[in-house]
Amino acid sequence: QVQLVESGGGLVQAGGSLRLSCAASGRTFSSYTMGWFRQAPGKEREFVATINWSGSATYYADTVKGRFTISRDNAKNTVYLQMNSLKPEDTAVYYCTSSPHRRDGLGAASEYDYWGQGTQVTVSS
Repeated sequence: QVQLVESGGGLVQAGGSLRLSCAASGRTFSSYTMGWFRQAPGKEREFVATINWSGSATYYADTVKGRFTISRDNAKNTVYLQMNSLKPEDTAVYYCTSSPHRRDGLGAASEYDYWGQGTQVTVSS
């Protein structure tokens, strides 16, 4: 059983920054791709970013490219999402997710099998 626990969400003004963390347990963390998705009220869950098992390959949604950075520390079983230049449209619940695959560029929710409980990010204008 894999457990994912997100932290670091909160309220921030537009233009500000937040760093989300996701602590993982129950699977050999360093072997698998990890991702972040988000879901805004009334909208479907959408892909944000993904990082492969070694951290050598990252992929981003066009809406966050250049502003968000995904990274991982395999020694700490933790994946991060650094969010800069936040916009009100970034407001959502952010979910950490783990894939059973080692492939790069996994952008579909169906390619992940475990999800965290989510952390709220609210960006005020």
